Formats: sequence, structure tokens, C-alpha cells
Amino acid sequence: MKIMRMLIALACLAAFSAFAVAQNAPVAPVAPSASAAAPRVAPADAKNHIGDTATVCGKVVDTKVPKYGIAGHGKPVSFYIDQAEPNPIFTFVAFGTPPAGPEEVIAAYKDKRVCVTGKITHLPAGGAPFIMASDRAQIKPDDSAK
Repeated sequence: MKIMRMLIALACLAAFSAFAVAQNAPVAPVAPSASAAAPRVAPADAKNHIGDTATVCGKVVDTKVPKYGIAGHGKPVSFYIDQAEPNPIFTFVAFGTPPAGPEEVIAAYKDKRVCVTGKITHLPAGGAPFIMASDRAQIKPDDSAK
């Protein structure tokens, strides 16, 4: 019986170690050619492009930082493009760099026009479409508005 318990414990440990290693795996950056090839979509039209990789440009009008962070990444910051809560039309999520954290990423993009490239997704419960910008190279200043 003790051997069976030991085998079960070892199997569980092996399974959980795979999750721990996956959390620390590097995220592949978006290639510059991929962002150049991605079609440009208006923030209000992003809801019609769920699942597509696209570039969405607009002005960051508000931000939101949650109470808790994500292990290994810190606190995610939601950036509202063109329209803030309670009826946002598009958001993107980015992480601050240690040790400055969310304040650093907010200062970099708040009240500025940006273009963010990535896969447009949405939560199953609804809400505004968003792009998870896991690599800051996905976010560029929008020079076309000048």
C-alpha cells in the first residue's frame, strides 16, 4: 500500500512540475514582418475580427490595474482604446517591467495614440474584444495620426 501511495505521489509531482516549467517558458515575440503584414482594424470593428491577427490603433483613454497579479508576470494593465468603461469598445493588456511595475507601462502609453498587433480575442462571458500584448514589441506609437 505504501508503494502505491508513493507512485501516486510521484506521478502527481511529475505532472505539476510540467506546469511549473511551462510558466517560465519564454514567449515567442511577434516578428516585425508579422506586424507589418497584419491588417489594420478600427477599434470599433475589432468585434468582427475575433480570432484574427490584426493591428488595432487608437488613443489610450483609460487604464485599469487589478488588485492581484499573475505569477511571474506581475499585475496586468488593461488599456482602453478610444472609449473607457462602462462601455469599452477595445482593450489591450500589457505588463510593466520590474521593478517599476504597472506604473511604468501606464506612463508609457496613457493618453497616447498606439497600435497594438496580435490575436483579437474576447472573454466567453462577453465584453470588449482585446489583445494580450505579452511582448511590448507588439505595441508601437501610432504615427499615422500626425
